[in-house]
Amino acid sequence: MTYAPSTAELIASRLTGHALPHDLYCGAQAYQDDLDQIWYREWLFAGPSCELPKAGSYTTLQVGAFPVIVTRGEDGRILAFHNVCRHRGQRLCATANGTNPKLVCPYHQWTYDLTGKLVFARDMGPTFDPSKYSLMPVHCIDLSGMVFICLAKIPPSISEFAQNVIRFIAPSGLADAKIAHSSTIVENGNWKLVLENNRECYHCGGSHPSLCRTYSDDPLMTVMDGPHAASPEIMDHWARCDAADLPARFTNDPQMQWRMARVPLMDDQESFTMSGKAAVSRRMGRMPWNDAGSLMLYHFPSSWNHFLADHAIVFRILPINATQTQVTTNWLVHKDAVEGVDYTIEDLTRVWLDTNDEDRQVVEENQKGILSPAYQPGPYSPTQEAGVIHFVDWYCGLMSARLGMQHAAE
Repeated sequence: MTYAPSTAELIASRLTGHALPHDLYCGAQAYQDDLDQIWYREWLFAGPSCELPKAGSYTTLQVGAFPVIVTRGEDGRILAFHNVCRHRGQRLCATANGTNPKLVCPYHQWTYDLTGKLVFARDMGPTFDPSKYSLMPVHCIDLSGMVFICLAKIPPSISEFAQNVIRFIAPSGLADAKIAHSSTIVENGNWKLVLENNRECYHCGGSHPSLCRTYSDDPLMTVMDGPHAASPEIMDHWARCDAADLPARFTNDPQMQWRMARVPLMDDQESFTMSGKAAVSRRMGRMPWNDAGSLMLYHFPSSWNHFLADHAIVFRILPINATQTQVTTNWLVHKDAVEGVDYTIEDLTRVWLDTNDEDRQVVEENQKGILSPAYQPGPYSPTQEAGVIHFVDWYCGLMSARLGMQHAAE
């Protein structure tokens, strides 16, 4: 019988600065451990708040075994619940999004108000106490237009991240935005491969002709050591942003779970379009110039984002199984921007629709190669793939702590 090393043993065997062992990208046990130790315990990006424009608007997502519903209440607050009826477990909402004044189970019509309180349950007898059967809540926070959820009973602190997100994205005015276009694709690759691919542009020149019209693949444009240590081009851009009270300077979590910084596009171009010009004639929020660059914000394990002067692009990933990942992309514009007048969907979405599909192909080929018995983890480039090293070190450090490896080694 062949011995299968545990996830903890696989992480312990990893060579520093190298890709992960085969089973961490493919194995059923590693996937379950990822769910248990990360996806069920960390704050996850659920989507932009403008996806819920009015009371009763809802969106659903599947986090591993947990179906979740996020909805806007009558008081305007955004709340999240387990998408499970308290009667016999039916999913309350099977569609990706919609609007309902109440949450009604399609099976037996148990009905909940938008706070999760059970308000109707037919023929349950005189001793039935509806107050005991409210929907089970999920921790939820709206950070100035970005909604995060956490499935843990006691979630980790989000205060420092929240303060920085609110400060950095405030000029984009997400509360006054709307979704112009949404795309959801499935990549046949492990969620870690999807994030690794996103955290480097080593592959961009050979894979992303549309993106590279405006986004530099020079690692000096994205790898930074602090708010006062970046390339001269970025430092000049930050000084300009400082003068306009536009948060831009690099800030990060010490373990690199999150990071944000505003960087210029190539040659002072304005947006991720084929022409390099703004895709939307009406700017977001209080953005001061068209060429404000991109505020790049990521948060492991579930999101990366670009906030430009004319629009924002927010990305969410969710693992489906060990070798499949769902990637959802939303393009946000000012709520008063008019399609066909202020923007066209083609111009707005072309670059990242192309890029997402190109990344899908890269990730899927990466996964196919890793599935080979001949696969051996190779070394990362310390300059081109520094962002990947940040992610993999964060993943291994967190999993090591939560799987008890540090304690066992003492």
